[in-house]
Amino acid sequence: MDEQPESVRTPAAQAGRGLDPRAELSEFLRTRRARLKPEDVGLPEYGRHRRVPGLRREELAQLAGVSVAYYTRLEQGNGRNVSAEVLDSIARALRLTDAEHAHLTHLAKPKQHKRKPAARAQQVRPALRQLLDCLDGVPAYVTGRRSDILAWNRMAAALFGDWAELPAQERNWARLVFLRPEYRELFVEWDRKASDIVSYLRMDAGCRPDDPRLSALVGELSVKSEEFRRLWAMHDVKEKSYGVKRLRHPLVGELTLSFESFRLADDAEQALITYHAEPGSPSAEALRLLASWGADATRSGAGASSAPSV
Repeated sequence: MDEQPESVRTPAAQAGRGLDPRAELSEFLRTRRARLKPEDVGLPEYGRHRRVPGLRREELAQLAGVSVAYYTRLEQGNGRNVSAEVLDSIARALRLTDAEHAHLTHLAKPKQHKRKPAARAQQVRPALRQLLDCLDGVPAYVTGRRSDILAWNRMAAALFGDWAELPAQERNWARLVFLRPEYRELFVEWDRKASDIVSYLRMDAGCRPDDPRLSALVGELSVKSEEFRRLWAMHDVKEKSYGVKRLRHPLVGELTLSFESFRLADDAEQALITYHAEPGSPSAEALRLLASWGADATRSGAGASSAPSV
């Protein structure tokens, strides 16, 4: 028999109470289960009348090799005593990606963080700032927790806009993408960029559910952006990786750039992101033009990478 769908809580309301790992675990498992059909996992479909989408709880429990009662308790947010082996079985049954598997583990078995009076600001090492400036012709920046933009070079400012003109709290990819119309124009595939940003925030939420700034950010964006509310409710997660982005720059037109993400060895919560074009391509020529224009392209000139950390 199909279970009734659980009541829906708005992201803004959840954020106002903080990010509750039990509620996050419950919703994550429910949404992962809802995306699977019996035929996807080799189960027969008895009848066509299902009141909820996806697999039933008893079907998922069967695939994972656990009792229905045990899985139900887990989906209700009670993961205190769940073993790594059981989580592995459930992850396989749900066909989770590596990032989703890690997120499930963070939610079910959260690490105990010592609460501090104030969150310590992330700092970018001076040598890393020097490296940014040495990447001549390569747009590059460093991101931290909550997709905050911590440091960048002149080419990143020429490509994405001069972040030095913004208050420190506004140097955040989620705020830029969802709240600033110029970034909707900048990214040719804006929907994809928006989905990626929300997926990164979800990973952060699993690792640091007690981060008050992340909770406040989710609440603010939930109130101000319908697209953010919709994407946040999907509970998708993703790690920063590599890929291709298409941009529509107001000065040089459309560019197709490959990006790479490098997690720092001494701080896994910081990542160096670089963009480059295929040699000899129109996009490479566009980057060369941006580099040659320098201060004219960035409006306020060089020195952006020396902006203070947030």
